[in-house]
Amino acid sequence: MASKEGKEKAQQFTLKTPKGTKDWADRDMVLRSRIFDTISSVFKRHGGVTIDTPVFELREILAGKYGEDSKLIYDLQDQGGELCSLRYDLTVPFARFLAMNPTIQQIKRYHLAKVYRRDQPAMTKGRMREFYQCDFDIAGQYERMIPDSEILCIAVEGLTALGIEDFVIKLNHRKILDGIFAVCGVPLADVRKISSAVDKLDKMPWEDVKNEMTEEKGLPIEAADQIGEYVKMKGGVDLLVKLQQDELLMSNESAATGIKDMEVLFSYIKSFGIQDKLSFDLSLARGLDYYTGIIYECVTSASAPPSDRTNKDKTSKPKDPDQDVSEYVGVGSIAAGGRYDELVGMFSQSKKSSVMPCVGISFGVERLFSIIKAKEDMSRIRPNETDVFVMAFGGGKEWTGFLPERLKISKVLWEAGIGAEFMYKSKPKPRQQFDAADKIGAPLAVILGQEEYAHGMVKVKELGLGENSDEGRDVEIENLTDHISRLLVTIKGRR
Repeated sequence: MASKEGKEKAQQFTLKTPKGTKDWADRDMVLRSRIFDTISSVFKRHGGVTIDTPVFELREILAGKYGEDSKLIYDLQDQGGELCSLRYDLTVPFARFLAMNPTIQQIKRYHLAKVYRRDQPAMTKGRMREFYQCDFDIAGQYERMIPDSEILCIAVEGLTALGIEDFVIKLNHRKILDGIFAVCGVPLADVRKISSAVDKLDKMPWEDVKNEMTEEKGLPIEAADQIGEYVKMKGGVDLLVKLQQDELLMSNESAATGIKDMEVLFSYIKSFGIQDKLSFDLSLARGLDYYTGIIYECVTSASAPPSDRTNKDKTSKPKDPDQDVSEYVGVGSIAAGGRYDELVGMFSQSKKSSVMPCVGISFGVERLFSIIKAKEDMSRIRPNETDVFVMAFGGGKEWTGFLPERLKISKVLWEAGIGAEFMYKSKPKPRQQFDAADKIGAPLAVILGQEEYAHGMVKVKELGLGENSDEGRDVEIENLTDHISRLLVTIKGRR
């Protein structure tokens, strides 16, 4: 028999979710499901087919793909002779999938799943350690920039469908950045770490970025200043023209290729009518190592840190990686992606299938949720889909509560595809039933009256009308489902 001391010791723990994670319930789940459904419908109408991959991958599959962010990967203990890690994103697993399935030559794929990053959490801003991504990727050999332009169109359609209008898609090209670094004298071996520093310009002032490049990463000040002249540029077609007139930059093969890609891209996005949502921004670098071409991030006003914290971040932001930093940071990008033409080849063992160009977009569900929830009247969201509450009224010594009859009517409604509930009580009082219906927000009540039911009739009453409430309408049971279906269309259209 266990001692009292042993039992107390076993119970001494904090009941909580791990840092950077949360439970999701009722109304929040309804809103999140709406995000999934909306984004999925956009993916489907663009011809996407869905796949699923394991939540963990062999550690060597993920290693070396994420640059400085590789430190955020969750490694698992050796279980059965394999070193594994939780997936950091859905892109690398997709590339591994393509390498293992070389018969796939072209595919439009979408994937909605959880990913894991040991990042510093900011829970109220949707920056978490366990979160959903919704990815759409186009893989295969196609003419230049056609898939890229459709991906950008999907980004605009997805955010607009979610009711987010005040967003901008920051757009750049890795080959242009590589060309800028080359003409500014950055050694090839240092390109990615300098690129990582430039990518922080949306969070830090230029002087801080410059200090990181020169003091921490050893870049000469003259090279940093020259880079600064470029990465401060942003615009649209006007910036493209300016770069085309830059003889030094155009003399670099990488930059010239990227600028040509952007010229073609701008003509296609004009056809899609999305040019007003795009900003050609040379400060965008994207820290992930696998990008090879066009890169982009979707941002809103909520993406930036709070204005009163922007200049204090470096000194006041907590250094504990487990501490929530919601008050110091913004939501960040709500969707992002780019072209990664060489990632599949890293895994492929066949020369024939080693070249598989890919381009994609990833929507961050929790970040979208935080923005949408802030604008939503959550009290108007029903946590269930119950349309009808089945009640029974009666009295006297002979009154049984009509429980079997309520079950029968509920089954008829369910089989007709109508959400219905009833009280788990044999003889509920009328007030109890109306309170229960009001609590779940059911718009209709089907009332089984002691006398009416014996004659094949029930009463259908609309709920939630307050002072405009009426007594309802008697309906034959055999016509009940048709009547309710028509009435629900009217009610939902009105509400």
